[in-house]
Amino acid sequence: MATVKVTEQKVILCGEYGVGKTSIFRRFANNTFVASNDRKSTLGLDNIDKEYVVEDRRIRVSVNFTLHMNRLHLFTLDNSTSFHLLSQHLLDIVTYAENAKIFLCGNKSDLESVAPQVTDAEMEQFCEQCHNLISGIYKTSCKTGEGVNEMFEDIAQHLVEANRSRMELHEMDKDRFKISYVDEATDPSCLC
Repeated sequence: MATVKVTEQKVILCGEYGVGKTSIFRRFANNTFVASNDRKSTLGLDNIDKEYVVEDRRIRVSVNFTLHMNRLHLFTLDNSTSFHLLSQHLLDIVTYAENAKIFLCGNKSDLESVAPQVTDAEMEQFCEQCHNLISGIYKTSCKTGEGVNEMFEDIAQHLVEANRSRMELHEMDKDRFKISYVDEATDPSCLC
C-alpha cells in the first residue's frame, strides 16, 4: 500500500496577554470555548494538528504556542493597545524568522455591546504599511466560533500556495530518475 507524505506547516499563536490565544487554540483543537475571567497560564497546551485538503493536496496545520515558523498574531477588536503592539512583534519576526508567513486575527468580533476600538480601515492601513508582510487578516469570535474554521482553512490555502514548488518535489516519483547499467558487449570485436 502506498503512503502519501503529508506536508506539515507550523502556525504559532502570538499576541498580548488576554487576546484569546488559548481560546483560538481550544476552538481549533476541539471546537470548545471556556468562558472564564480567570486568565491562568496555559501550561500543557503545546500544539495540535489538523489536516486539510487544498487543491488535492493534503496539508497538516500544526498550531503551536511556541517556535518560529508561520505566525498568527492575535489582537482583540475591543482593545486597540493589543493591535498597536503588533508592530513590535512584526519587527521581531522580520529579524528572527524572515521567511515566515504572517497572519493577523482580530478576536472577539462577537462583542456587540462594545464599539470596536480597531476598525477595518485601521487593519487595512496597517497591512499597507507593512508592505506585503501580512498574508491574511481575519476577524473571529472564539465564543461563538464565528470565522475560526474559515480562518484556518484559508491559512492552509495560503501555505499550500506559498510552498507549492516544495510540495511538488515531495510528490515526485522517486523512481523517475533511475540509473540503468548496460551489460558489456559480448562480441569482443565490437567497440561499443
